[in-house]
Amino acid sequence: MSIKGEEFRPQIVAFCCNWCSYAGADLAGSSRLAYPADVKIIRVPCSCRVNPMFILRAFEKGADGVIICGCHPGDCHYSTGNYYARRRMTLLFSMLDYVGIERGRTRVEWVSAAEGVKFSQTMNEFVETIRGLGKNVRLGDLRCKK
Repeated sequence: MSIKGEEFRPQIVAFCCNWCSYAGADLAGSSRLAYPADVKIIRVPCSCRVNPMFILRAFEKGADGVIICGCHPGDCHYSTGNYYARRRMTLLFSMLDYVGIERGRTRVEWVSAAEGVKFSQTMNEFVETIRGLGKNVRLGDLRCKK
């Protein structure tokens, strides 16, 4: 609960690969599976295209949580893209620990195009995790405040 009596609604940024995760999100929507509207999806060609700076910038701009969704390992349309993403995100997680961002605010998940139910469940679980952690105040940029 916030000071005004409003329920805290976390802002989530989801980076979804074009070939699997974004299609899974589309399947979840067309199957009328619910996940919070607070999840803002950014479509990327491959999960390996998500630069760690994008995640830091999302936190800086006010995101309470960031999730990266890609193809299952071994099923990437660009052969090894998700392996690069997994390595890069492992390094990012250690850097976020150093900065003081809670580990639960970032997540990597593998969702295929046929897993609309998994996409919906993953987003709902992630939003509940972030709701439990509360508002992100660590990397907020004062210039971005209204």
